[in-house]
Amino acid sequence: MSRRGLMSRLLAAIPGVGLGSLYSESADAASPAADPAWQLSDAAWKARLSPAAYAVLRQEGTERPFSSPLNSEKRPGTFLCAGCRLPLFSSKAKYESGTGWPSFWQPLPQALVTKLDFKLIVPRTEYHCRRCGGHQGHLFNDGPKPSGKRYCNNGVALIFEPKNS
Repeated sequence: MSRRGLMSRLLAAIPGVGLGSLYSESADAASPAADPAWQLSDAAWKARLSPAAYAVLRQEGTERPFSSPLNSEKRPGTFLCAGCRLPLFSSKAKYESGTGWPSFWQPLPQALVTKLDFKLIVPRTEYHCRRCGGHQGHLFNDGPKPSGKRYCNNGVALIFEPKNS
């Protein structure tokens, strides 16, 4: 990797600095879909998703911090994967982390899968939607009790469904 590429990766990870609105690495970065019905072609994903959602869900991009309206969403309801609509988080587990991305201290059961990410050299835990494999965000150990976890999610990778809809 070139020095320029390394610096781009490091700068893209710093809140408020970023290089453009989204950062992505490759076209085949998403985890494989666990559900065969969601093993879609690249063209099908591009047709289904907005360009921003495609960059995050399918290319493991990152949206700019404080850019998602879901960061300030406080109504009761459920946060779904924007790729396949699998319920991922209850609004009861959402909290204000101050990072600029929607954050949760716990996912819904059987909603996510994790893998190690070495894109910034230091290993991080990345998580994806269990059903379609879409990239959601990263998991950190600096969250509130009771879990102590922070699921730092890209807002563009989520859809909010209010409780009474």
